[in-house]
Amino acid sequence: MRFAINHITAPKLSLEQFFSAARSLGLTEVEIRNDLPDVVGTMQPEDVKAAAEKAGVAIISINALYPFNVWSGDLPKRAVALADYAAASGAKALVMCPLNDGTEVAFDDLVAALKAMKPILAERNLTGLVEPLGFPVSSLRTKKEALRAIETADGGDVYKLVHDTFHHHLAGETEFFADRTGLVHISGVVEPAVAVSDMLDAHRVLVDGADRLQNIAQIRALNAGGYSGAYSFEPFAAEIHDLADPVSAVKESIAHIRAAI
Repeated sequence: MRFAINHITAPKLSLEQFFSAARSLGLTEVEIRNDLPDVVGTMQPEDVKAAAEKAGVAIISINALYPFNVWSGDLPKRAVALADYAAASGAKALVMCPLNDGTEVAFDDLVAALKAMKPILAERNLTGLVEPLGFPVSSLRTKKEALRAIETADGGDVYKLVHDTFHHHLAGETEFFADRTGLVHISGVVEPAVAVSDMLDAHRVLVDGADRLQNIAQIRALNAGGYSGAYSFEPFAAEIHDLADPVSAVKESIAHIRAAI
């Protein structure tokens, strides 16, 4: 299996330091963000591309276009701007996350958003990575529903799924769509007292032996289904962001996963 690393794993590192950290782990695939840290809002895409080329890493995605399934207001403009940035920076894909505030979004609106985004991605040779969020308040919780919308929008040539092990567990989803998956996000939850329905991004740490999300079982199922893409670390917990030596922590997690698989 192949590992990658999302910049949120070590958001206090500059982009150059982050790329160097990836290489020190033996990794050549990275994800950059427009939130934590906001690389997109603070660096020119040409500088990002140059830094990636110098470090010898490939930018597999930018996180994220939100809320992609509400195609109104300034979203169309932001979508074009982010796609332009992705293309200029050398990124291969955009992660697309649904509205996550308790507001329902109709299936037809989801399909309409996918249809509207399709030419924007296609013209720039980008993949749209649709990431359902398993939170109870999410407007798109399951990969099954996302795939139904992608098929309805005739978007199979542009869109793939993000299988996030945290959100897969929260949604109670049991189906794996390995052949339709373009990226896997991995993180663990080790807090013993929190109920699954109450798990939040703040609980997401690196995967170790105390993980409650069944990451190992999920990875085995994806591998068995033929998934051959990257498994990208995406922990949101402050205690991971504050680590003095995030590289060693990720190295330990990689070793744990490889041994368990």
